[in-house]
Amino acid sequence: MPSVLERIDLRTSAETKALIARAAATAGMSVSAFLLSAAQERAKAVLSEVESLTLSPRDWEAFVTALDNLDQPRPKLAAAMERYRAWRSEQTDT
Repeated sequence: MPSVLERIDLRTSAETKALIARAAATAGMSVSAFLLSAAQERAKAVLSEVESLTLSPRDWEAFVTALDNLDQPRPKLAAAMERYRAWRSEQTDT
């Protein structure tokens, strides 16, 4: 099933339009293709900044160590789970 294409409308000054048109022509692209390409690149860059995590070597070691110790007993977590189960049991009994 073909995907439905969405439309984006925008307004700009004549100077900005001319600048974009010149850049698109230089790149051998239509204005629409140029704008879409530039917007996609910028959107990916913006999202990459907030959706990725860069760790120092020391922080990476701490992260890996924490992952390696996931199977260690967690008494507070076990107690919290037990309280939750008891609470859920009370909720379903009423």
